[in-house]
Amino acid sequence: MNWLATLIGLRRNNIAALMVTVVSVVGSTPRNPGARMIVTSKQLYGTIGGGNLEHQSCAIARDKLESGQAQQLRRFPLGAGLGQCCGGLVNLLFEPISENSQWLDEAMHLQSQQQNWIRLLPTTESADAESRPSCLLTLNNLKQQLSEHPAGDQILATALSLFESETQLAALTHCEQTGVEYYLELHRKPDFQLTLFGAGHVGQALVQILAELPVQVRWVDSREQQFPQKIPDNVEVICTDTPESEVDQAPAASFFLVMTHEHPLDQLLCEHIIKHDDFSYFGLIGSQSKRRMFETRMSRRGIAEEKIANMVCPIGIDGITSKLPAMIAISVAAEMMQVYDQLVSQIRYTKNKTNNKKQADKITGSTQEG
Repeated sequence: MNWLATLIGLRRNNIAALMVTVVSVVGSTPRNPGARMIVTSKQLYGTIGGGNLEHQSCAIARDKLESGQAQQLRRFPLGAGLGQCCGGLVNLLFEPISENSQWLDEAMHLQSQQQNWIRLLPTTESADAESRPSCLLTLNNLKQQLSEHPAGDQILATALSLFESETQLAALTHCEQTGVEYYLELHRKPDFQLTLFGAGHVGQALVQILAELPVQVRWVDSREQQFPQKIPDNVEVICTDTPESEVDQAPAASFFLVMTHEHPLDQLLCEHIIKHDDFSYFGLIGSQSKRRMFETRMSRRGIAEEKIANMVCPIGIDGITSKLPAMIAISVAAEMMQVYDQLVSQIRYTKNKTNNKKQADKITGSTQEG
């Protein structure tokens, strides 16, 4: 769910909504901080984990919508209170969204610019408004936005720790001076970038699946009529007669998928991607025989075997053999998510190893100096 686009769409249609956000957890819980759902009188978008927690939260949200109650932070023990076997504790922020929620437009602008940003907001509506402004923070405007804030130094330290973290996306900080608790939530630009060539049946099925995942898709085809009328918010449609030129336009470390309507075009794109030589994943739809044919042709054109070996074909995880477009799409999406998770884990491991070495060197240096 693109929650920003959902909220802006609801506001545009004058539909009252309330956003329920997981701001902190203790122990085992269905979702992590930052998870959210949007509740209207008739619809529910997103999820905070399902079960009795979500059921009761929806009822509370709709009651607040009907009565016009203010923002509120509530505590939910999952075991004794809700009968859920997770047994942890969840703090949920119930936040009404209205036509006065102008921060949505600024947030959408930052998202379109692919910037990292933090939303800072108080968790209650009772304290003095002057000490509790709600705003959006970027690395460029952090000091300016917080220069006159009564909890500026404390919030600045928390915000910087979020920007620097590889895993943490949200934090609560309590200001002793104002007696106000603030919620900071980091929104990163999508680092999972996919350039998808082909708007056929599998391509369309895949785009629908990826609409619910944290991935930015550049969807390329020369046939404008092939694209559906409704395009997910995380998808950019590119209709061009020279799709191969889009290979160089893709961000570094992108994912590529080639599944066009013509084998010659598939091969042209494959050659461009392999020569581009800067990708995290490159998949070509097809059989082993198609792969062998493409390998032979590319070898004759002087492309090194070790580079061709980086092409994934056939695509998809093992164990799914169905040729139904939706099944292929599910299999390919799963394979890409596996690759993405492995890359993220590797980056975190490398960073932790580097940080540990720096800490060890610092300790060793201090010992030697002593």
